[in-house]
Amino acid sequence: MKPIIKISVIVILLFGTAIFFTSCKKEETLPDVTTIPVTNITQTSALAGVTVTDDGGAEVTAMGFCWSTSPNPTINSNRMDIGTGIGSFTRVLNGLTANTKYYVRAFATNSAGTNYGNEVTFTTGSTVPIIKTISVTEITMASAVIGSSITTDGGQEIIDKGICWATIPFPTTNYKRTSWGIGTETFPDIIYGLHPSTKYYVRAYAVNAVGTAYGDELSFTTLAVSPIIFNPDLAYGSIADVDGNLYKTIQIGTQIWMAENLKTTRFNDGAPIPYVTDDIEWEKLTTPGYCWYDNDPSSFKDIYGALYNWYAVNTYKLCPIGWHVPTNAEWNNLSDYLGINAGGKMKETGTIKWVNPNTGASNISGFTAIPGGSRDPFYQEWRYSTFGYLGYNSSWWSATEYSNPNVGYAAWLYTKESTFSNGSIAAKISGLSVRCLKD
Repeated sequence: MKPIIKISVIVILLFGTAIFFTSCKKEETLPDVTTIPVTNITQTSALAGVTVTDDGGAEVTAMGFCWSTSPNPTINSNRMDIGTGIGSFTRVLNGLTANTKYYVRAFATNSAGTNYGNEVTFTTGSTVPIIKTISVTEITMASAVIGSSITTDGGQEIIDKGICWATIPFPTTNYKRTSWGIGTETFPDIIYGLHPSTKYYVRAYAVNAVGTAYGDELSFTTLAVSPIIFNPDLAYGSIADVDGNLYKTIQIGTQIWMAENLKTTRFNDGAPIPYVTDDIEWEKLTTPGYCWYDNDPSSFKDIYGALYNWYAVNTYKLCPIGWHVPTNAEWNNLSDYLGINAGGKMKETGTIKWVNPNTGASNISGFTAIPGGSRDPFYQEWRYSTFGYLGYNSSWWSATEYSNPNVGYAAWLYTKESTFSNGSIAAKISGLSVRCLKD
C-alpha cells in the first residue's frame, strides 16, 4: 500500500504582507504483505512464508503467518513470528494433524496496525491409522476376548484390522492374527488356539494404504486346566471304553448317560479311528475321523474328550458296546424330563471352564456339560484357526439322519443361555463332542 502524501498550506499576515508556507507530511498506512504459497507438505508439517514489499511509511515491528482449520485466521489464532522489516521469509510449520485442511495468512504490523495477506489453503498428507488395544477379558484355558478402538483411519480407508498375538513381546501381523477387513468399526475379538497356563502378548492393528499401525501391547496368562466339577450330591456310576478310558455315568429319569465326553480312539470292535490333524485333510473327509481340540491332547484330552466328525458317528460303533450315540428323540426325552431351563440343569457350575455368565448353571441333573468347543474348517477364512468356542458352548452329535447329505443333527448348550438346543444342524465335516447313552 503506497503512503499518502498530505500537503499543508499555511498563510501568515506579517506587516500587511502575506507569507505562504507549504509543508509535505507522509501519512503512515498498513504494510503491503503477501502470503507465500505453502509447499513441502507432509503428514504433520509444511513450509509457509510471508513477503512484505512496503512498510507503509513506518517500521514493520512484527511479521509472520497465522493458521487455523477455519477460514480467515488472525494473529489471535495459531501464529509464527518471523521478524521485522521488509522482505520474504519462510519457516517450517510443525505439529500439524494428518489429513487436515488448513487456512494460512501472512501478516505484518506497524504503528498503523496489522495487515493480512491473501489466504491460502493446504491439506496435510495421510498417515497410518491410530488404534488402541483397550482390554483383555473372558480369559479361558484356550481363548480370550480383546477389545480395541480405531481413533482415526489416517486419511485412507482401513483395508484390514484385527488382533495379533504371540508368546513373545510386540507381536506383529506376521504372527497369529484375526482379520476383520475394511472400515473403522471394531468389535470385541475372540482369539482362539491358546494353550493353558501360558502368558500371551496382544496388540490391535489396523492397515491402510500408508501402512500398518499397532495399539499398545497388553499381556495376560491363560487359565490352567481344571478337573471336571461333578455334582457332589448325586451318585455316579462308571463305564469303560475299548481304550480303557473310564467315564462317570448318571441316571436322569429313565435314561443313563455318560457324564463325560467320549475320548476313545478306537471303535468298539477295536478298529482304529483315523486321527486327522491337518485342516485341509479334515475338510475333505467323507469317512470317519477324530481329533483333539487344537490338536493338543496333553492339554485337552482328559477333560474335554475328543472331537469326532459325523462319519465316525454314523458307523454306530463309536460308543462302548451296550451304549450308543443318542437320537434327536432321545435328546428330546432328556430335555423334556428336565423341563424349564434344561440347559442350566445340565451345565457344570462356575465360570472356570464356562465363560461368564454361565447362565442358570446348576448341574442338578448330574449331566455335567462342559464347553468343549468345536472344529470347523469354514472358520479359517476369518479366524486363522479351525478350532473355536471352547469355553462358550457344548456341542454333541445326534445319530438321527438329516435330509441334506452334507449336514447332520446336533445338540447345543451356550454360556449365555439356560435353555437346551436340540435339532440344530452342523456340517458333517465339523468336529463335535459325543455323549453316549445306555441302550
